Parts: sequence; C-alpha cells; structure tokens
Amino acid sequence: MKQDRNRSNQHKARPLAAAVLLAFAATAAAQDSTQNPPPATSNNAKNLQAVIVTGTRTQNRTDSSSLSPIDVVPASALQSTGTNELATALARLIPSLNFPRPAATDTTDSQRPAQLRGLSPDEVLVLVDGKRWHTSALINTDGTIGRGSAPVDLNTIPLSAIDHIEVLRDGASAQYGSDAIAGVINIILKHGAQGGSVELDGGRYQRGGGQQWQGSANFGIPLNGDKGWLRISLDDGHQDPTNHGGVDVRYPQLGEKQVFGDPSISQHNVFLNAQYDISKNVQFYAYGSYHERDAISDELYRNPYGYPSAVSSLLTALYPDGYQPLLQSRSTDQALVAGVRGTTESGWRWDVSANYGGNRVSLDTIHSANYAFLNDFGYTPTSFFDGIVSSAQQAADVDIAKDFSVGWLPNPLTLAFGAEYLRETYSISAGDPSSYYVGTSGVSGGAQGFSGYSPVSTGAWSRSDIAQYVSLETNLTDKLGTSIAVRHEEYNDFGNTVSGALAARYDFTDRFALRASASTGFRAPSLAQEDYSQIGSLYLTPSSAGPGIAPGIYQTGLLPVSNPVAQLLGAQALRPEKSHNYTIGAVFNPIDPLTLTFDIYQIQIFNRIVLSSTLSGLNDPAVVNYLAANGITNVAYTSAQYFTNAVNTRTQGGDLVTSYHADFGNDGVLDSTLSYNYNRTLVYGIAPNPEQLQALGLELERVSYRDIHGLLANSTPRSKLIFNENYTLGRWVFNGNLTRYGSFTAYSNESYLLNQIYSPQWVLDLAGSYNLGNWTFTLGVDNASNSYPDKVIAANNNDGTIPYSEFSPDGFNGRYYYTKVIYHW
Repeated sequence: MKQDRNRSNQHKARPLAAAVLLAFAATAAAQDSTQNPPPATSNNAKNLQAVIVTGTRTQNRTDSSSLSPIDVVPASALQSTGTNELATALARLIPSLNFPRPAATDTTDSQRPAQLRGLSPDEVLVLVDGKRWHTSALINTDGTIGRGSAPVDLNTIPLSAIDHIEVLRDGASAQYGSDAIAGVINIILKHGAQGGSVELDGGRYQRGGGQQWQGSANFGIPLNGDKGWLRISLDDGHQDPTNHGGVDVRYPQLGEKQVFGDPSISQHNVFLNAQYDISKNVQFYAYGSYHERDAISDELYRNPYGYPSAVSSLLTALYPDGYQPLLQSRSTDQALVAGVRGTTESGWRWDVSANYGGNRVSLDTIHSANYAFLNDFGYTPTSFFDGIVSSAQQAADVDIAKDFSVGWLPNPLTLAFGAEYLRETYSISAGDPSSYYVGTSGVSGGAQGFSGYSPVSTGAWSRSDIAQYVSLETNLTDKLGTSIAVRHEEYNDFGNTVSGALAARYDFTDRFALRASASTGFRAPSLAQEDYSQIGSLYLTPSSAGPGIAPGIYQTGLLPVSNPVAQLLGAQALRPEKSHNYTIGAVFNPIDPLTLTFDIYQIQIFNRIVLSSTLSGLNDPAVVNYLAANGITNVAYTSAQYFTNAVNTRTQGGDLVTSYHADFGNDGVLDSTLSYNYNRTLVYGIAPNPEQLQALGLELERVSYRDIHGLLANSTPRSKLIFNENYTLGRWVFNGNLTRYGSFTAYSNESYLLNQIYSPQWVLDLAGSYNLGNWTFTLGVDNASNSYPDKVIAANNNDGTIPYSEFSPDGFNGRYYYTKVIYHW
C-alpha cells in the first residue's frame, strides 16, 4: 500500500551506525590496557545488601532493612529481558507495574504510559539520581489506559546509562511532592570512569513484521586524573511497524487494508553524566540527555465506499482503493541537571542543584485528506502540519541533612530538610490552516485521522510552586526503626497543601520483621489538564442541522476548564488530588538463601482528576439559548469535554516477593524469584452532576459508565505473577521469565451486553548467553509460547478490522526472536 512505501522511504536502516559501534568496540579494546572481564552472571535476584537512597535520607539503609517496600532492579536484570525499552523491561520484572501496548490511538502508542499499582500513570513520580524528571507534552485523550494523563516518558532514558533502579511501592508526597501517590521510580545512573560496553541488538516477530535493531555504547572518561569523570551513553535504533489488522467483513473484496499494531519508530539518544571534585569535601555534578524520536502511527482505514458523496469522485481519483491516514510525531526531549554537593567538617551534608527538562512534539498527518478543503477548492493536501505541543520544568533544590547523636537514643538521628522552587510551562501552537479548515459546505472538515490545532486552541501557560520539607529518621531501639516527614507546598494557581508520612519497622529477630506506613499525599493538576484543548469545527447545513437548530459552524472538542462555555457546562478550576496511603507488611528470611516480603496496601484518592465523558447534544435549542443568555453568542457547540475532580477511588492490594539463591558449586548457581501483585480499584464516590448540566435536561453524565467501571477500575489486570529463573554455569547464563497476566474487562458505553471479559494470559520469555573473554553473545525469544490475548467480540472489532484489544497488557504481537552482541571492558 502507499503508506507502506512512504514509511519505508522515511525509515531506512542505518548499517553505518552499526559498523561504527562495532569499530568503537575494537578501539576501546586497544585503549584499555587493564581490562576487566565481563560479569560472570546476569543476576535477576535481588541484592539484599544494596544501599538505597529512595524514600530515606540516611546513608546506611539497605533494601533488606527498609521501612517501606522497595524493589532494587540491577542493570543486568533489565538487560536480561530482551527489550530495549525501559518501561517494558520494568513491566517484565515488577508485577505491580503495567505497560500495555495500545494501537491506532493517535500518539498514545508512541509515548505509552506506565501504571504502578493500577493507578493513573501521572500518579507515580519518576526521579533520575534523586531529581524530579520532567513529563511528556502529550496528553492521552483516547479511550486507553491512562486516559487524561501526561506522565513521564520512561523510554527516553537509555538502558545503557542505568546502573540500577529503585522502585518505592508506597506514597511519598511528604518526601518528594506532587505525583508520588502510587510510588516512586528512581533511576540511578552509572558513575565513575571505569568500564564500559558496546552493544548491537536485532530481532523480529514471527509474523506481522516488527523488525528491530539498536546500537548502544556506554563508556567513562577520567577528568584531571582521578578528580573527576564523564560517562557518555549513546543509543541509536529503529523498529518497523507490526500489523495484526483484519479484513473488513462488509467489504471482503478489498482484502486486508487496516494496519493495526505497533508504530514505526526511529530514535537517537545521548546521555551524559559527570562529576568533579572541587575540593576534598565538595563535588560538582551534572547530567543531561538529548533524545529524538520519530514515530509514525496508523489511524483507522477509510474505505472507498464511505467517501462523502459530494467529493466521492475526487477522492476516488486520489485514493481509488481507500486510504489509511498516518500520524507522524517528532518528539524532542532534553534535560540538564547540575549542582554542587558536599559535607562540612561538622557532618552536615548539603546539595544545591538546578534542573531543567522539556519535551516538544511536532505532529503531522500524512497520507490523508481534508474533505471540506477538497470540496471548496477542487484539491486537497495529502500531508498536514497539525501543530506543536511543548512542556518544560525548571527547578532549584536545596537539600541538607545530618546524623545527630542524641543521648537518650541508642542510634543516630537523621535530620533532613530542604526547599524547592518549581516552575512549569506548557504551550500549544497551531497547525496549517488546511489541517483544521472546515468551510461552509457541510462536508466534513479537518485532516482525516488527526485534525490540526486551530488558533482557538493555542496559547502558553505557566505556574510556580515553592515547597519546604523536614524529615526525621532513626532506630528508637536496636529493633524499632521509625521515620516521620512533613512537606508544605504552595502553588500559585490553586494554593497550599501539606503532606505527612510516618513509617516504622520492628525486627523481632534477625530473620523476621514487620513494617508499616501511613501517609497523606497529593497530585497537582498538570498544566496540560488545566489548559489543553483540541477544538474542531463542523458546518451544519439546513438539511443536517435538524428541527429548531440553526445552520452554521459548530465546534466540538476538549475545552480547558477556564473556557467560559466549559464553566457554563459545570467545569470548575481544578483542585489537587489528595490521598491517604496505608501499608503493612512483613520481611522473612527463614534461611540464608531465601527471602520473602509481603505487603498489603490501601490507597484512597479524593477529588481524582478525570476527563469527562463527551457531553453531546449541545446544539439543542435549549442549550443554545442558555449559552446566549450568558453571553456566548459568537460560537456554538455540538459537544464538549473537560477535566474535572469528579471521583473518589479506593485501591486495595498486596505484593509478594520471594527470592532464593542456590549455589551448586561446580554445577552452577541458580537464582529464583517469584513475585505477585493483586490490586483492585473501586470508584466509591462520584460527584453529582453540576447543576448547570441538570438544568439543561439532556440526561448527560459527567463521568461515563466505561470510565467508572473500566478505565479507572477493571480494564487493568487485577493480578500479575512473575516467575524468573536465572542459571549460571561457567561461561553460560540461561534466563527464563514466566508471566501470568490476570483477566481484565473492556467496558462499553453503548450497552453492558457489549462488555467483554478477557482470559488470563501466560507469556514465557527465554534467553541464553555465552561469555567469551570480553564478549557476550545472546540468543533469546520473547513470548516463546506464541501466546495471544483473546480476540475482540464481533460487536466491538470495528467490522473485523481491529481484532485485538488496546488494553492487552502484553500487546498482541506474538513470538519475538532476537540476538545481542556485547563487548565489555
């Protein structure tokens, strides 16, 4: 098809880059006169003595002695998963993290959101080396998991730059501020000048396309002898689209036209991390990244039998076999963190830093048409510039801590306090006029697939926040550890909020402990939720307007809460979400090789921000008169949406993590991990419809049945089980990962009879590696059992063209074969 030719012309493989990376490996070997052998294992079990920095400001807290549940994921575990996507790797290792693969959902399939504990993707805070990372400029407005969120794009951070990751599964707003309701993902970068690697990966799916390749390099450079270092990470890769679309049952003679699957993606990444000793006790540090991603996503196929009659002959000449619009997103992501930290002679630890991060996405609809433009001018562009969305954050942080010896305490007391200034910006720029042109003919206007941003949607917004925190942590006795934290924030758009946290752990013996925590939290509404709009237009002719409805141009779309029409329909200024988090758990080490942790939790979120359902029928004479009576006479609407603090939710669940290390001497080492998560979210409070909506008598519901029961509750698997085996024998390493995704339900707003419950799915990933000197060679197969989710029932599969659900937690691409070649030094 034509779009396939366009795609292949725009995304050609770069064999030169692969050759350069392999040449770099040989050069590195020649330069390194004191090479270290590669790691003997790819250990997927937890290192029980790893010192953690997330959720604590003491210097000697380990994950095995933590007061709250935390997972420490080493780089070797990430690399053993067979994927180059950070979020996908984490989802295969941590059962409480979900990362579905939606398709044909505009930009959501190229910047996919990740969930922790079944909550919204923007309710988990992402840190890099302890500093707040910026969010994406794209907001998910489609009917997929994470609808209404604009979270961090985890896949902008290259695996090659990561030393390990700490995932705190507990509320942490009192320590870190907004977003840390579900937990915290802290990405710890590689440090120091020693060591490095060059890696070349390639693979493809058994069917449906999806060929992929990636080259990466990570290495360190000493600065001024041993006074400092610079680490450089480089990534370059491309993936072809996958296709699992079906034939339209109404027009089988057309064959399979709908392309449905993963988008085509090319991306390039540079990540730098540096440190320099200014004096014995003072260090300068800095790290930053620059990431480019060019993605092309498939929209829904337009068949030639559905062309509007007014332009049918013109469209047939342009697209005789129909066409499938493509949405191209060019994302540029950049960040820079720089600071100075040190320790005074009296033991005060201090850290002063500045932080910038931003994301800019330029959107184009290609292989498309504007029917109204074609009708009015006799031709139509086939490619449209749709506009640009941008977001950025600037932060300044001061963190101070000291360990005090208090006479009445047997152990030191850690006092930490600090302050943060945070400024956020957001903007929308208009597309070409042809991308949103409507005309007055009544023929459908705007670029088919994704209509561009019109001037009424554009603008630039900003806000600021000043925060202060204080925390205390100590072991009150040799068995009882406690911590308390309080944080105050003041936003210039909605005011003040205070969060607190209390945690404790009691070690009954060296092998058994109980731990518990209670905290309050909050999430500030994002600027995208406050100010994003995408307003389209259509022209109703006298014949299409209906009885009592005046012909003319009407608008439809997502309105910001500050829009006068949205306010007349019940929109209010957004307030922060508030949460109450409770966790209680146990840590058990019955024998040295075996460790078990079990934690149960409850998270209540009040005034949760959701995207309203589509409020239709606004061109009803009663609504038109109501708007006119309140001064809205220059524009009319047929439908609208807005963000609203409309629901309260309660999430309850549990996490089980067990690990066993078996050393068989000359017969090898076996590390086993069994982890399980169960969570259930219930919408238990729904704000009543605003009086404005009730008075209109249109029987409109601000929050839909599908959102209440599905997107906010049951469209994510309620349970997830991961069983991992990692066996090392001499130079060989074998890894097996078996995942069971629990059932989930897709809900329909049309009728409960169209709801569909999807069966649990088992997915087996296998890999084998051989270490030869400084080289590692890996062959692997993901989804070795070639497992697919249930197909969508006929009533919901878009006439057979969309056979799989966008909620499928592991996607629907089937078996994937891959190979890796790594050179270490």
